[in-house]
Amino acid sequence: MKIDIQALGFSLTNALMREVERRVMEPLSARHEQISRIQVRLGDVNGPKGGKDMYCRIRVEMPGQKDAFVEDIESDMYIAIYRAAGRVNRTVSRRLSRVRERHIRRVNRRASELLVAVSPG
Repeated sequence: MKIDIQALGFSLTNALMREVERRVMEPLSARHEQISRIQVRLGDVNGPKGGKDMYCRIRVEMPGQKDAFVEDIESDMYIAIYRAAGRVNRTVSRRLSRVRERHIRRVNRRASELLVAVSPG
């Protein structure tokens, strides 16, 4: 799993890096085998003008599926990271559980077909 974190329009502090690791990387690391890449972009739309313009964009690439992409814009970068991380974690979990459910249904269907073919009658 490749991880790419960038800050656009300001410098990436150690505190922000730790927050991204804690909110995004740690929860997704349990699914590292199903994830090929995580991109996190932090930015300030208006620069030093202030306002609700700090964004956190997270893209999670999973082989064989569409990318999970989430963006949150807030006045506080930590809140933007927190909210975007929660949404992307839910999205990835939901997509991976759907893949798992489809696989289980396919296996059960094949097993049923084998039982019908083998059973006397």
